[in-house]
Amino acid sequence: LREGMKVIGRVFASAVRGLASGTSNRFPRLQEVGRLDPPKQQGNYEAGQFFLHKVFAYRGVVLFPWVARLFDRDLESKHDQSPNSNGDKKVQDYPPSPAHNLKGETQVYYQSLIDGRDFPFIKAQPEAVTFLADNNGSTLYSLPGLDYVSHDDILPYAPSDKDPLQHDLFDKFLEPNPNRIRVPPFVARDALYAWQSKNHKWLELTDVHRETTEGIRVTVMPFYMGSRETQQTHIYWWRYCIRIENLTQDKIQLRERHWRIFSLSGTLETVRGQGVVGQEPVLSPRSPAFQYSSHVSLQSTSGHMWGTFRMERQDGYTFDCRIPAFSLEGKS
Repeated sequence: LREGMKVIGRVFASAVRGLASGTSNRFPRLQEVGRLDPPKQQGNYEAGQFFLHKVFAYRGVVLFPWVARLFDRDLESKHDQSPNSNGDKKVQDYPPSPAHNLKGETQVYYQSLIDGRDFPFIKAQPEAVTFLADNNGSTLYSLPGLDYVSHDDILPYAPSDKDPLQHDLFDKFLEPNPNRIRVPPFVARDALYAWQSKNHKWLELTDVHRETTEGIRVTVMPFYMGSRETQQTHIYWWRYCIRIENLTQDKIQLRERHWRIFSLSGTLETVRGQGVVGQEPVLSPRSPAFQYSSHVSLQSTSGHMWGTFRMERQDGYTFDCRIPAFSLEGKS
């Protein structure tokens, strides 16, 4: 119940921000969407389970689960010290603690649909899933409103609305449960299983990387997108989804990014820039997280990425927050 009230508070705060920014011309108000159910301590949620996202406070529905390996560097290196403040610590020229040297634990993440009505009020990119599905990579597919949600971030609820979720794929993938006694109220259509099977290679989540620096936790989920042939050269593409969370009570702003990208072909590239995806997000106790996706290409089938985010507190104190090193692995 306490977690549910926190999410309701974030939903209300999002509505207030929407009003202040002009994205809504109506006064914010609480509206009943359903009844909260106890979170599952054992077993997985089924397709058709509606939920509130514990961090981003949007309404969503589960499609199917992925079992991923979580590499948590906080557990592996509690004795390690964080980078020096004010930018004294430089990004290493080699990937620190490669994932294969760490002990990963399995964790369930769910492929989920996001309610389109909540897009304007969440600090996450709804258009996050992209891939090159055909052999020559001539077509880029984009699937808006899909997310990968940790089992721990799901607050299940039973919707009371006749229109429980708005998404173009909702009616295509889910249908009312013919057994009204059982939950969830919606179940998977055959089209969902066919879509999952066809696009398994591009959708599958295998590895998740996480590290915390001075109360800022960075989580990375890499995905292989496919390859594209240009002038007799193969270019391999990956998408990576990054979630940045403020675990402190301070208001902290992301100012800069600094990446190192290593390719198996032997190249090492440095990327610096202001903010991320054109933004310098502010992370506060009321709005503690920001999530975005970006893309990278290599001229080899594998590589590594790692780096830092420059963060700034309200008093002007700056520090470099580590982005955990993660592998870029192609698929045949």
